[in-house]
Amino acid sequence: MATLRTSTSTVIYPFRRNTASTAIPNSTVVCFGNGRKRNELNVCMLLQQRRKNLESENEIMINNSDAIKSYEAFNHVSQIKRSKSEERLAKKKFERTTYLLAAILSSLGISSMAIMAVYCRFSWQMEGGEFQEFQLLEMFGTFALSVGAAVGMEYWARWAHRALWHASLWHMHESHHRAREGGFELNDVFAVVNAVPAIALLSYGFFNGGFVPGLCFGAGLGITVFGMAYMFVHDGLVHRRFAVGPIANVPYLLKVAAAHQIHHADKFDGVPYGLFRGPQELEEVGGLKELEKEIKRRRKLSQNSDIL
Repeated sequence: MATLRTSTSTVIYPFRRNTASTAIPNSTVVCFGNGRKRNELNVCMLLQQRRKNLESENEIMINNSDAIKSYEAFNHVSQIKRSKSEERLAKKKFERTTYLLAAILSSLGISSMAIMAVYCRFSWQMEGGEFQEFQLLEMFGTFALSVGAAVGMEYWARWAHRALWHASLWHMHESHHRAREGGFELNDVFAVVNAVPAIALLSYGFFNGGFVPGLCFGAGLGITVFGMAYMFVHDGLVHRRFAVGPIANVPYLLKVAAAHQIHHADKFDGVPYGLFRGPQELEEVGGLKELEKEIKRRRKLSQNSDIL
């Protein structure tokens, strides 16, 4: 009787270690065959497909992990930027509030002292109830020189701005043409310098009687008035160091602000150098079109800020 003999064979296929990940260990594909190549091929393909699936799952996990890390890093950077932005806004708000308080207190203090000084000085001249012709002339000279000094300061500031601040004193004035750090800048020293002659003239005119002291008193008063107007228009309206309220809605002052902004843009060799006559200076150099553009830009900016 013939004996039926069957033979089986075992074929071991080694695979290399996956160096990209430690999740899949060294693996081998074991293919069992009974001499038939089709069955052996099917088993090998099944095990290889299983290994590829594991590698794909591992790659997806790695990619997801990288994506999570990138997202966390992005969130961390965004939080840092947000905190720095909030810190800058808070600092800027504090600076604006500080400067506004300084402007209001100084304006109220100077204005009240000037009013009291004018009242006291002329009340002393009118003692006895008689108006002498000389006293009347002195009073007229005082008020006339007050107006003249206020107007003259515009021309003085224009000349000093061009000949001094943008020349030999540029190392101080340059702080005004850069981004300001803090509530004040080195350029603010010029305001203190201009206050010295005003205080000296007011003091001399207040403590002395006569026509010449009356003129000195008027000159000091005019310089003081110009200084306060310059502070509110230049520092408040133009450079927004503090809120100016209804001043921003005055049409001519809006022109003044736009003209001074063109000075900082340096489109016409620095013109205008004056403040209150800035629009006229731009007209002389043919800059009216740029002035109109700047006015429209500032109006749009003001409307957007009101909406926000």
